[in-house]
Amino acid sequence: MSHDHDHHHDNELDPMAARVRALETILTQKGLIDPAAIDAIVETYETKIGPRNGSKVVAKAWSDPAYAEWLKTDATAAIASLGFTGRQGEHMQAVFNTADTHNLVVCTLCSCYPWSVLGLPPVWYKSPPYRAKAVIDPRGVLAEFGVSLPVETKIRVWDSTAELRYLVVPLRPKGTEGWSEEGLAELVTRDAMIGTGLALEPQAS
Repeated sequence: MSHDHDHHHDNELDPMAARVRALETILTQKGLIDPAAIDAIVETYETKIGPRNGSKVVAKAWSDPAYAEWLKTDATAAIASLGFTGRQGEHMQAVFNTADTHNLVVCTLCSCYPWSVLGLPPVWYKSPPYRAKAVIDPRGVLAEFGVSLPVETKIRVWDSTAELRYLVVPLRPKGTEGWSEEGLAELVTRDAMIGTGLALEPQAS
């Protein structure tokens, strides 16, 4: 049976994107959502919020020991003091990488994620393979992201939930003494704040 026509097929989308597209279509047809409003929300989190907020938090923690201590003990308040509050950022905990311990964040149940500091979650963060493997084989997950840690480094996996979301504070790169917070923030990537990456080295930023 011939199938030569030029209309658009959703089957080029991955399963998650196809389900989202189908749900959006139904809700739009029923008049329950405004596509323009959805686009505005997505654009806000992609271009105006995003991981740049989190990078400012990390840079300040690197530069200000008092702020770092506050971030350790009350991350929600410390982050809010920089103006980063809102949806899915109400209950935060910061986990600090050390020379001995590396932290990795996952949401094993769904896709809980701190939007106010990291923006929208990447597709891989929501995927079942990542959610399963991060718990079973975190070192293997890190290898897939190009991160190789010494065998003696402990890897601690944090399971994000609707009640508590995590921000990883990566180790400050060497050779950045005296840098401004703005310069330091350029070294902090989204993946470093999830734990699937490291802060950039100065020459790589």
